[in-house]
Amino acid sequence: MYPKQVHEYLLKFFQENNCRILNRNDHYMTVQLTVDIDKKIMNRPFHWQYLESINGVPDPAQLTLITDQNNLNEGIKGEVVHFGSPRLSQMFQVTKELGAFVQMYEKVESVGPRPILTPWLGVNYKVSYYSDQTKEMLHSLGINLMKGSIVNNFHDLLGKVNLVSVSSGDAFHLPYIIKPLRGLERLDLAIENIIQKDDHTWAEEAKQRCLKAQKVLEHFYEEVEDKPECYEMEKTAIDEQYKTRIKIEIINGGLFYLKG
Repeated sequence: MYPKQVHEYLLKFFQENNCRILNRNDHYMTVQLTVDIDKKIMNRPFHWQYLESINGVPDPAQLTLITDQNNLNEGIKGEVVHFGSPRLSQMFQVTKELGAFVQMYEKVESVGPRPILTPWLGVNYKVSYYSDQTKEMLHSLGINLMKGSIVNNFHDLLGKVNLVSVSSGDAFHLPYIIKPLRGLERLDLAIENIIQKDDHTWAEEAKQRCLKAQKVLEHFYEEVEDKPECYEMEKTAIDEQYKTRIKIEIINGGLFYLKG
């Protein structure tokens, strides 16, 4: 997930949750949190418990988040956020809690011919590659529930249209041919294909680091005929540390009715 994607996600997150953007450019943003979002992401429960116990005036925080420190030339001070950072992971979790699935419609004008909206299923996946090191990637996929065509970077497509939660009565909504559950199955297969085509040298490199650590352990105990219990424990710990695995997780998704 690149800095631009992180920036767009944060901007969308705050706008959707009614947090006022005070200042921003392409590399940072300063946001006035709402009380609800402050409680969810600022980790200060005792502060809010005290304020509520005395009927105090709510004072949600302002937060400055830097999404691309390398291109920030204005001396802005704030919290650096990148894919895999605790703050972004926390906001992914909040997104899940607030609603993992949405149904939205492209806003259409009431003049002219009756607009036709096509159903799409969009899903945001987080793919994590684990060993002694961790690599995480975000993939946004969408499937046309009429034709079955799949597009990558579906989030970017949604960013170019004006979405609303209630459809205009003038629009005609095409009924989907592919059921959303079947569409999700196809997207799951698509993300698995993306993973298969990805560069997996990281796994071989982790294996080599594991072998090197095992050699060091064997060298340390090579003069010991009866290996102690701690030897087996250390050997098991090395295997667990360098064990390679891949985790696919759905962050959120939705049904979107779009023109065209």
